Amino acid sequence: MFAVYTESSNLTDPLASLIVGERPEPQARPGWSIITVKAASVNHHDVFTLRGIGISPDRLPMILGCDVAGFDENGRAVLAYSVIADPTIEDESLDPNRSLLSEVHQGTFADYVTVPTRNLLPVPESLTMAQAACLPTAWLTAYRMLATRSGLQPGDTVLVQGAGGGVATALIALGRVMGFRVWVTSRDEAKRAAALELGAHEAFASGARLPARVDAVMETVGAATWDHSLKTLKPGGRVVVSGATSGPNPPADLARVFFKQLSVVGSTMGTREELHRLISLCDVTGIRPVIAAEMPMTEAAEALGRVVSGDLFGKIVLTR
Repeated sequence: MFAVYTESSNLTDPLASLIVGERPEPQARPGWSIITVKAASVNHHDVFTLRGIGISPDRLPMILGCDVAGFDENGRAVLAYSVIADPTIEDESLDPNRSLLSEVHQGTFADYVTVPTRNLLPVPESLTMAQAACLPTAWLTAYRMLATRSGLQPGDTVLVQGAGGGVATALIALGRVMGFRVWVTSRDEAKRAAALELGAHEAFASGARLPARVDAVMETVGAATWDHSLKTLKPGGRVVVSGATSGPNPPADLARVFFKQLSVVGSTMGTREELHRLISLCDVTGIRPVIAAEMPMTEAAEALGRVVSGDLFGKIVLTR
């Protein structure tokens, strides 16, 4: 079958380890379903895999892709919860042995992918396949950050650092519909304008002094914005961290953390139940993922190149 995969890693030039070619079709097994892939969104996780981050050489070759929307064996439109975890653990994100598709099990950038049948959720008629494919990783991550980990109440102010990527655009759209005052930062003037059009109340240059302190900061950037994130919080405020695209080891500034009684809260993906709630929220409210581009899966190299460069606002979706 057609597949986009890697059989080596390249830390400095991730696209050099990308292969667009053929891989064996997945085999049926009890408790798992084979999905005919129609859409799969691109995530930073795919770039990390090409760099060799989070995957060991013994797991290669590996088909890329965490997210998928398509049809199951019975022709039903489904999307897949991409966390593979112990089904007896209520919060799958707390399973120490959990993995994402394309870490242990083959990923979604292919004609077919096999996933646990319990991980399948129906795609509402109101969502396109491309929109549905954006939900299981980036949008679920944003939903958990805001709805479960932030401690925010309607009317509170939240700062989203680094408007532009899939999680950031999801945070803006979801934050607005959840009733928060949404402020964003970006180095790029065009992205700040796009964030305002998406629903942000205010947009600021990266590192700018804000007109007031905020109740919570949604942090996915890491080292480049960490100091600003801590300085913008009200006493007792909370920074929710789900990524570190600019570097994982920012200065801690522990004096500010304890003196202001700040909370630093980690957040990873979400649960199957949270994904179900997110799908329902999109269906009921009409909010939709921002899709920067839909591209044939044969153009995966160009799509991943845009993620590496940061040249996008929203998600890139690969289609079959």
